[in-house]
Amino acid sequence: MDSRSDCLVLLLLVLGSAATALEVPLDPKVLEGLPQPPTITHQSPKDYIVDPRENIVIHCEAKGKPHPSFSWTRNGLHLDIGKDAKVTMKPRSGTLVIDISSGEKAESYEGVYQCTARNKHGTALSNNIVIRQSRSPLWSKERIKPIVVQEGLPLVLRCQPPAGLPPPIIFWMDNNFQRLPQSRRVSQALNGDLYFSNVMTEDSRSDYICYARFPHTQTIQQKQPVTVRVFNMEAINETMETYLNDTDLFGDEAAEERKPAFLLPEGSPSSKLVLRGQVLELECIAEGLPTPEISWIKVSGELPAKRTSFQNFEKTLRIVNVSEEDAGGYQCTARNRLGSAQHIIHVSVKAAPYWIRAPQNLVLAPLESGGLTCRAGGNPKPTVAWFINGDPIDNFPEEPSRRVEDDTIIFTEVQTASSAVYQCNVSNEYGYLLSNAFLNVLAEPPRILTPHNTVYPVIRDKPALLNCVSFGSPVPRVTWFKDSRSSILMGDPFVFHENGTLEIPVAQAFHSGRYTCVARNSLGISENHVYLEVKEPTRIVKQPEYMVVQKNRDVVFMCKVMHDPSLVPTMIWLKDSGELPDDDRFIVDSESLTIMYVTEADEGTYTCIMNTTLDQDSASAQLTVVEKPDPPTDLELTDPEVRSIQLSWIPGDEHNSPIKKFLVQYEDALHGSGTWNNLTEVPGSRTMAHLKLSPYIHYSFRVLALNDVGYSLPSLPSRTYRTKPAAPDENPSDVKAMGTEHNNLVISWKPLTGLQSNGPGLQYNVMWRQMDVDKDWNTETVANVSKFVVAGTPTFVPYEVKVQALNNYGKGPKPPIVVGYSGEDWPVAAPANVRVRVQNSTQAEVSWEPVPAKSVRGRLQGYKVYYWKERSLHKHTTHSHTHRMEQQTLTFTGNRSHGKLPGLHPYSLYSLNVRVCNGRGEGPASPFLKFETPEGVPGPPAFLRVTNSNIDSLTLEWGPPHERNGHLVGYILTYQTVNNTNEFGQLKELSVPPNETSTTLHNLKYSTRYKFYFSAKTATGPGPGITEEFATIMDGAMASRQVDIATQGWFIGLMCAIALLILVLLIMCFIKRNKGGKYPVKEKEAAHADPEIQPMKDDDITFGEYSDNEDHKPLKGSRTPSSGTVKRDESDDSLVDYGEGGDGQFNEDGSFIGQYSGKTDRDGVQAHESSEAPSPVNAMNSFV
Repeated sequence: MDSRSDCLVLLLLVLGSAATALEVPLDPKVLEGLPQPPTITHQSPKDYIVDPRENIVIHCEAKGKPHPSFSWTRNGLHLDIGKDAKVTMKPRSGTLVIDISSGEKAESYEGVYQCTARNKHGTALSNNIVIRQSRSPLWSKERIKPIVVQEGLPLVLRCQPPAGLPPPIIFWMDNNFQRLPQSRRVSQALNGDLYFSNVMTEDSRSDYICYARFPHTQTIQQKQPVTVRVFNMEAINETMETYLNDTDLFGDEAAEERKPAFLLPEGSPSSKLVLRGQVLELECIAEGLPTPEISWIKVSGELPAKRTSFQNFEKTLRIVNVSEEDAGGYQCTARNRLGSAQHIIHVSVKAAPYWIRAPQNLVLAPLESGGLTCRAGGNPKPTVAWFINGDPIDNFPEEPSRRVEDDTIIFTEVQTASSAVYQCNVSNEYGYLLSNAFLNVLAEPPRILTPHNTVYPVIRDKPALLNCVSFGSPVPRVTWFKDSRSSILMGDPFVFHENGTLEIPVAQAFHSGRYTCVARNSLGISENHVYLEVKEPTRIVKQPEYMVVQKNRDVVFMCKVMHDPSLVPTMIWLKDSGELPDDDRFIVDSESLTIMYVTEADEGTYTCIMNTTLDQDSASAQLTVVEKPDPPTDLELTDPEVRSIQLSWIPGDEHNSPIKKFLVQYEDALHGSGTWNNLTEVPGSRTMAHLKLSPYIHYSFRVLALNDVGYSLPSLPSRTYRTKPAAPDENPSDVKAMGTEHNNLVISWKPLTGLQSNGPGLQYNVMWRQMDVDKDWNTETVANVSKFVVAGTPTFVPYEVKVQALNNYGKGPKPPIVVGYSGEDWPVAAPANVRVRVQNSTQAEVSWEPVPAKSVRGRLQGYKVYYWKERSLHKHTTHSHTHRMEQQTLTFTGNRSHGKLPGLHPYSLYSLNVRVCNGRGEGPASPFLKFETPEGVPGPPAFLRVTNSNIDSLTLEWGPPHERNGHLVGYILTYQTVNNTNEFGQLKELSVPPNETSTTLHNLKYSTRYKFYFSAKTATGPGPGITEEFATIMDGAMASRQVDIATQGWFIGLMCAIALLILVLLIMCFIKRNKGGKYPVKEKEAAHADPEIQPMKDDDITFGEYSDNEDHKPLKGSRTPSSGTVKRDESDDSLVDYGEGGDGQFNEDGSFIGQYSGKTDRDGVQAHESSEAPSPVNAMNSFV
């Protein structure tokens, strides 16, 4: 290609790079109308080993607009799913499910599968997925003869497990299922064989058993036990001498010491091939006597320190993430005291294809240009093949808008019909890579997604971010204007982000105003207005000050604030970071806190916090309450002895707080003039002290008094008293021995004070020896120091130390022995085989193999697990929740190998590593391990409310939970009626799909309260719910009859009054009868022979209308018939209902009833004249 063509390609690549900057937002309103070719979102691994006991699931998921359809090929031929009832495809998915639960053999479905996802805009392909059944063949039966070997010779025990898929994991154990111990002398090779550099008599045993564990089927098989017998020639000769009276029958030559020779690898030199990115493991096992030690070097170059580790007692060299620079010769050396042997392994590094730049989806506008680049590395160099919608690009006619230049397809002036899915396949003899990338040609005018007229309040001097999220194809260009559109904003102080956001790093008041963002492309223009309001910061201009107040005084803390007039501040006072005491003595005003009659309990830190919706400011001050006694007076010294004296004094004023104790202090004018030291304490009830003294001190004494408030001022000093010198009475205290470096021992002690020295010339004899190694003590005499450093010590070994004081008058007592350790060093090994077992959605258990004690190089403190949440697994998680959370640490003390991680977030991705720690610090971290927590139950729904209430229906609306903890599968709505006495009706349950946010309940009772219980659920189960009560409305035509009279207070009181009145009438009736009197009914009827006074009809006088909730039958009252019989069927209310019972007759001639008929008539007329509405009160008045 000439230079002109090179420039053209470079230009098109630049244009293509710019074009790919177009990103389709996740806004559903935007996505709804945009076409999109298929994209494979999930597929099974290329090499898929399946368990024959479980159904085969081959994943293939894709997205696109419209949703793609799926098809499969097997071994290059179309797979007709309908012909095999055992093979099904999940709805709206390409995932195949092969049901082998009925006994079908999984091996019959082995082969190479490929998934195709297509819609009208293109076709995407999955990788070739090779399905193979895992296999765990049985060990061939064999009879293994015992192995007899002379002590000191090498031995190899072959394992030779059956070939499985995948290969088994080999380990050697005994009959008790205990792993056989391994060492530099005895170790297992990578192929599973057990190698003895030289055998010893203790190696004799009959239970060398090789086990093979097949991981997929989780089965373990064992080989027949191997018996090894090690004989010693000297022991055989001694035995034969006893029985045959002869010596040296077989000779007394034991296996001779010999220099190393390699058992593995065989031959010299050897070679190994490894692929880039894989793990290189080189192994050298040597025999010899004594046991050789193995070391490694790279013949030409250095070993990569960060990627290199040594295992199996240095016999295995392991390099992770191999690269081409790791090729070359590696030399292992086996060495003992008789000599050495070398072996060189030549390593060649090849590479399966790996991405340098994988093709990315390309979204262009019509007539734009761009490119798809498929660049991969490999050794040998991989070949690149392009496909369009699954077919080779060579099968398509050439187009002027598309040109292939090596590993790049260049598009120029594309059209809408150019949309397609391109496949790039790069391959060499070690593997292949397949990538789908679509070209999607969209023509969309600009849309601004930021809400209109958004107001952005911000505090002055803080950054302001004004959003202008837009979408269009071609990519719109966003410009900003302020207030009017006279000039475009550009340059300082404005920062323009690629997503259209306008940033003002330091907002000032003059930046306030209306801002207009304009998005334009070749298809149109769109604009939006937002408003910036710059507020003044909230500042405390007069802060509370430190206060010292005596008891029962008042104190005032000031807190004056300045704030923006549009912001309303809220003042909060705290005491010691908590709420103020609930006490009337604390008075909070707008700018102050007053504490009246201060007590000792009021001491503490008081904080004033001024909050607004945008910022806050705070200030704190300390309150100290004091009240001390006066100092003692008249100190006197009496009864002097060699090492004691008597001190007495007169107490000062207590200030209404009893003195608890006296503190006696001394000053040593000889060793520390001007420094006062505590000597003894005396109960407050005493005024003298017997003081024990030390030699060689010039004493002066003083006394302080202490009450509940504090110490008094000290008294005036006593006269000076001098003691004579003597040998030390004690040795230094707090003697310690510990290393600060890996090769030293620091012996430290607390020096004797002048009071303890007892005389001039104070020194220290420092003695040490290595425990269980040295017999004699090393001694060093030092002065005026408090530590001594022993250099050149081994790392972390025990030492015995002791420190003795001496002066010019002799030595101190025999010092005790203290055991300490020399310095620790950093651990050199990381915990291995770190595993995580997720126990539930919020807890996991992490385990590891403990670090060998030799690698700890110090006192094992424990293990630290560092873990953090990477992100949520929920697809709709917003950007604010996807950032990595703060790292957390759990420490497991002691020699632990596992621990639990509590408080995890459900449905999230976590990372962790483990480190061992000793007294020096932490060792290297284990490799990072990622794990996922399963779905949990969701949190409660955000809200539940009624948006529409009718006579017999309610429309409910809710918000999804803030914490979904997985994929929502629906909601559960349960409800029941609630009456006025809080009695509940029958529960009804309704399941709601997860995509709905409202529902309408029909056929409800009118004017009825309902209690609703509402919760969301995931596949794990329902989460906590929320409870609300709502009521249907009451029909207007029936509202006047909807009163339950039986529950009304006035009705209950009226019934009680009527019952009492009837009881009084009955009592009067019985009294009359007992006296023989009768009611003159007939006479009264004759006297009142008025034609108007006639028995009234039922509808002349009534008790009024009482509407029952169910049958609405009127409750009527009528006069008593002339026959003297009360007819129960003419009225729902009668005297019988309120009396003691009976059949409705009070006496034989009906005189009682007749007597009161006229009275009822009169009251009944009054009832007709009343203007009150009919009610049970009027009805009863007509009866009375």
